[in-house]
Amino acid sequence: MSRVHAFGDDALGDLDAVGLVTAIQEGEVSIPEVVEAAIERTERLQPELNAVAYVAYDRARAEARDPRGGFFAGVPTFVKDNVDVAQMPTQQGCDAFRGAPLAVDGDFARMFLATGLVPLGKTQLSEFGFSPSAEHPRLGPVRSPWDTTRTAGASSAGSAALVAAGAVPIAHANDGGGSIRIPAAVNGLVGLKPTRDRIVQDKLSRQLPVRIIADGVVSRSVRDTAAFLREAECVYRELRLPPIGDVTRSGRKRLRVAVHTEGLGRVCSPEVRELTLKTAHLLEELGHEVEDVPHPAPAYVPDDFLLYWAMLAMLIVRTGRRAAGPTWDRARLDNLTLGLDRHARRNVHRVPGAIRRLRRLQSVSADFHRTYDVALTPTLALETPRVGHLDPSASYDVVMGRILDWVTFTPWQNATGDPAVSLPLATTAAGLPQGMMFSAGSGGEATLLELAYELEEASPWASITG
Repeated sequence: MSRVHAFGDDALGDLDAVGLVTAIQEGEVSIPEVVEAAIERTERLQPELNAVAYVAYDRARAEARDPRGGFFAGVPTFVKDNVDVAQMPTQQGCDAFRGAPLAVDGDFARMFLATGLVPLGKTQLSEFGFSPSAEHPRLGPVRSPWDTTRTAGASSAGSAALVAAGAVPIAHANDGGGSIRIPAAVNGLVGLKPTRDRIVQDKLSRQLPVRIIADGVVSRSVRDTAAFLREAECVYRELRLPPIGDVTRSGRKRLRVAVHTEGLGRVCSPEVRELTLKTAHLLEELGHEVEDVPHPAPAYVPDDFLLYWAMLAMLIVRTGRRAAGPTWDRARLDNLTLGLDRHARRNVHRVPGAIRRLRRLQSVSADFHRTYDVALTPTLALETPRVGHLDPSASYDVVMGRILDWVTFTPWQNATGDPAVSLPLATTAAGLPQGMMFSAGSGGEATLLELAYELEEASPWASITG
C-alpha cells in the first residue's frame, strides 16, 4: 500500500478539533500558526490526494488575524464544493460550467462558519455527488491516504481524505445516499448523517420532494462530531426534533441492537460479514442485546431510490444551461450523470409512485425502531475498490452495477430521514479501514453518540500513522 499523511510536530500536531480548541485557548499555539500549518499540510498532500477543489488561503489568513467567535474559533476546515460560500464558486465536482465567486454565504455555510471554523477552501467531490467514488475524467480521482491506489469514496471524498491525512481535524460533508458515511468508512473516520431537518440546508435541498440530503462533518474522533452537533444546535434548532445537547460520554442504557448483513437487495462479502459479526460480538460483550434480523426495507426500495436519484440527474441535465449560464456544456458531463438522466427519462411515468413510496418509509422505520434501539450493518458491502473500478467514463450499466454492489446499506437512512453513523471499528486483511454503521430512529443522534463513545473506548480505531 502507498500510505500518505501530514501529521508532524507543527502547531496542529495530532490534535483533533476539540484538542486544538484547548491548545489555542491555553496559549500553546496561536490561530495564525494553526492556519499556516494546515495550509502547508494541504499543499504537501494535494499532489498525492487531489482532494482540494478551490483554495482560499488569503481569506483564511485574514480570518486567522481577526477570528470570529464560536467554540471552534480558529480551527481550520474545508467546505465541500456543493454548498455556497461567499467569495468562492460552487462547482459541484463538475467542469461542465464555470462558477463565479458568490456574494454571500448560503444558509448552511452561514450556520457552519458561525461555529468559528476557518475555511481554507473547498473540497473535491464526484460530479454533482452522484457517484460513491470521486473519479472525474478530467479533474482526476480523489485518492485515499490509507492507500493511494484506492478511491477515497464520495461524494465527500476530498473532505474525508484531508481529515484522515491530517491536513485539518474536521471538515464539512453532506449525504444524499451515504456521502458522509461512505468516505468516513473508507478513510477511517467518524461520519454521522443527522436526522432529516436537524441541520439547516441551502434552499435547493430544502425544496426536494423527498429531502434525502443531510449536512454534517467528518472527523477523527467521536467528541469532534458531538461538539459540532452541539454547536450547530446553538446556532439553529429544529424544534420538532428532540435536542441532542452536549453528549460527552457513553450511555448507561443497554440497547437492543438489530444486525443486518444483507442490504437493499445485495449481500456483503464474506470478509465484511465476518467483521460485522465481530462488531456484533463486541456489543454483546458490552452488555447490549443483539439479534440478527432481516432488514426492514421493502423489496421496492432499491429501484425507487435509484429512480429518484436519476430524477435529480435529469433535472440537472435539463435545466443546466438556465441554472449555470452560457458556460454550460452538456458534452462535458460524465457517463454516470448522463446515464442517470436516460434512466429517469425512460421511467419518468414511475417517478410519482416512487416518491409516494419513499415518503412512506419513515413510518416503516419508526415501526422497526419501536422494537430495536439501534441497527448495525457494515457501512459498505465490499472492501474499498481501487481507483478505476467506478470510473464514471465507463459504461453506465457496468458502473451502476458495481455501485449498487458496494453501496447497499447507506441509502436506507436517506430515504427514511433517520440518523446513522459510520465508525472505523474494523480493518480488512489488506490493512484498510472498514466502517461499521449504526442507525437509530428519527431524532436518535444522542443515542448514537453515546454508543460511539463506548465503542471508541472499547475498541480504539487504527491510526494512519501506524
